[in-house]
Amino acid sequence: MREVFREAVKELGKGEPVVVATVVRTKGSTPQKSGAKLLVRSDGSGVGTLGGGCVEGDIWFAARELMKRGGVAEHRDYELNEDLAAEEGLICGGTMYFLIDPVYEAGDYLPYADSIDNAYGGGPAAALVSLIKAADGDTTPTGAKLFVREDGSTDGTLGSSKLDVDAVERALDLMALGNNEYVTANDGAEYFVEAFTTPPQLVLVGGGHVSNAIAPLAETVGFRVFVTDDREEFANADRYPNAAGLIVASPEEALPQLPINANTYIVVATRGHRYDNVALEAAARTSARYVGLMGSKRKTILIFEDLIRSGLPMERIRQIRSPIGLDIRARTPEEIALSIMSEVLMFRLGGAGTPMKLEDWRLDRIRDKVLAEEPAGVAD
Repeated sequence: MREVFREAVKELGKGEPVVVATVVRTKGSTPQKSGAKLLVRSDGSGVGTLGGGCVEGDIWFAARELMKRGGVAEHRDYELNEDLAAEEGLICGGTMYFLIDPVYEAGDYLPYADSIDNAYGGGPAAALVSLIKAADGDTTPTGAKLFVREDGSTDGTLGSSKLDVDAVERALDLMALGNNEYVTANDGAEYFVEAFTTPPQLVLVGGGHVSNAIAPLAETVGFRVFVTDDREEFANADRYPNAAGLIVASPEEALPQLPINANTYIVVATRGHRYDNVALEAAARTSARYVGLMGSKRKTILIFEDLIRSGLPMERIRQIRSPIGLDIRARTPEEIALSIMSEVLMFRLGGAGTPMKLEDWRLDRIRDKVLAEEPAGVAD
């Protein structure tokens, strides 16, 4: 999404209008989830994606037409039904809801987009709240904006102070991980909160074989990777050519040097119990939302006993993921790395970690439907 805001800054800075189309919510199976964006320039070209296919094509066309006639922001839904799926080869069957939002002049949107781009680059987190539907009797238009900064200060309004206060509270909660939320207020108003912060950061404490296998997986899914080890032969650019940072130092010395925030994930995988013990305590005392330790249950119990003796609050100890990873019976460093990154992503994205295989009752329903379609007299 960063490219959308960068392009908005570029185009609006030249005095050119743009239309920003955003997926604000979805139901069922869809090619993109909430937060996906497409920016359409005045010449009809675009940046970003809403999932491709006819969905993106139709929204793209609607954005161009909206810009041509100087229209206002629109909210519309798009149902991915069976007929559409058959025509387009889709494997989806849900509904997507879009905000198609024209920006004709730089106005307030340019500094908003600039601040969001800055948040992606390591600056203060920010949030943009868009009104989708005003409360009954309220004439505030669809697309009205409330911009929320990390310190709680704001620009704009959703139309009422009560709605603004609620939106700010939600925005501040979402900023830590850069998440979004579609909200329906008690008065019937609906709005979409998008929070923006630095890309997720993964700190590998220990540069051994498992960490070396984790790093490329993490980089592929958008994490900035930092590696610390007190041995230079295990924390160097040859082993980690794409690392955002390499620190040769003990864990307790290295971690304070890193830009750790709530969107940071720390994996402790050092070479022995003594190092794990010190590293885990140092990691747990940071603001990182996710802290995990690789090792057996026996080792975890021994280290947790030491953490309790050190005075680390039980609330924090309960948050530590150890033994780390999802149970896929991993054995090799590469398999263990996949197990660990699967859990990290599950935690980040809010998944349950359960199989997505169709349930037996669904298969029975499919069978019954197919059998009911057979001509009379056909043998079972």
